[in-house]
Amino acid sequence: MRTILLLVGILWSLTNPLRAQPPVKPNVIFILADDLGWGDLGCYGNSVIKTPNLDRLASQGSLFTQFYVNASVCSPSRTALMTGQFPARLAIHGHFETEELHQRRGMPNFLDPAVPTLTRLLQQNGYTTAHLGKWHLGNGPGAPLPGAYGLTIHHTSKSNDPEAGTTNDIWSPDRRPVSTKIVVDQALAFLSEKRTNPFYLNLWLADPHAVLNPSEEQMAVYPALGAVKGVPHHPPRQIFYATVTEMDRQLGRLLDYLDRNDLAENTLIVFSSDNGPEEIEVHNASHSGVGSAGPFRGRKRSLYEGGVRVPYLVRWPGRVPAGRVEDAAVLAGVDFLPTVCKLTNTPLPSGLKLDGEDRSAVWLGGSTPRATPLLWEWRYRIWSHAVNHSPLLAIREGRWKLLLNPDRSRVELYDIPADPGELNNQAVNHPDLVERLARQALAWQQTLPKGLVEETAGKNDYPWPGR
Repeated sequence: MRTILLLVGILWSLTNPLRAQPPVKPNVIFILADDLGWGDLGCYGNSVIKTPNLDRLASQGSLFTQFYVNASVCSPSRTALMTGQFPARLAIHGHFETEELHQRRGMPNFLDPAVPTLTRLLQQNGYTTAHLGKWHLGNGPGAPLPGAYGLTIHHTSKSNDPEAGTTNDIWSPDRRPVSTKIVVDQALAFLSEKRTNPFYLNLWLADPHAVLNPSEEQMAVYPALGAVKGVPHHPPRQIFYATVTEMDRQLGRLLDYLDRNDLAENTLIVFSSDNGPEEIEVHNASHSGVGSAGPFRGRKRSLYEGGVRVPYLVRWPGRVPAGRVEDAAVLAGVDFLPTVCKLTNTPLPSGLKLDGEDRSAVWLGGSTPRATPLLWEWRYRIWSHAVNHSPLLAIREGRWKLLLNPDRSRVELYDIPADPGELNNQAVNHPDLVERLARQALAWQQTLPKGLVEETAGKNDYPWPGR
């Protein structure tokens, strides 16, 4: 009898139509905001800002509280997301700007297209790949078009796309009120095309990166934050919040389209930001630089939590738990490539050295610890109050985060789950741990390509009166 049942089971598994079909590859949409802080969404605790659509995304998927980008500014952070490698290993230490700046900093003019990228790997696995919005992985003389990185379709700014300064312009002050709308319109046009292949879509926004210029209608959403009586100027919070709420409204159009067209169920959506919020001291943000790092110390350019810890939402109906808030697991930008490759059954090239880890088990409901530490280096000036000026190097291993200067002029150790604001330096209490983590960070730094280290890097000096 047992043999008969076994044979029936085998026969059923071979003839069952669901069993006979290969697993369906999910579509993937990766939405990346620009300079959005950990505390700039309602679902991350902001009690004033209105972000109902991203809050909906969080309630339908999982929200991660310990997600880190691998640089505190845009180009290196984006490099890590695309390559799964620490950007400093590729000599990408700061943002891409001018050849003169790159030469002075010891940087290339663009991400080397020979480096394996997520988009190329997915394209080789049968995906239609697209990149819409900001690029910022190189747009100077000689920089390849985004297509060289495995993109079937690209309509980008901060790139050498022919329409970067016209149709795809999302940076000019007069285009800023419709910046996210432009990118979402392009996304809806892309989604409306009938295709048999699964798709991967990078939707990289300009909002809420300065210069911000929301319309009067958009700012009217926040009347209580409006101009003080008798003063004609719009306050920074009204400008910034209006921009984020408009970004959220436009993303709602995208989510609604997926629902209406039966695309939501087999589409994995990830939302994040490239680094922490901009500082109001920076000139182009002097009217709007009030984004929130939540409870954290540090902002953009800083290696404290507020500079590198950002929102992270993941939704895939039926696969990623809905309504989950994951506090324990530590994830990072370098994990994105191996994780997406795992979930899309995309093979990794033999011998490819990645700094990231496959964290698909965490996305799907687990909470395993990292196997390897995260490492950062910031070689340049930090705009902000001195309290946000971090040391030059940082390493996160387990619950501990060590920040230090190579000359040991500053050594700071924090128990991040217990002290997320990095206020209670534990270095003196754990000398052995400090020494072990310091050796790892300093040894890693020695492997990095050499380049300019600015005189102010790692310092938090204040011009004390009389000194």
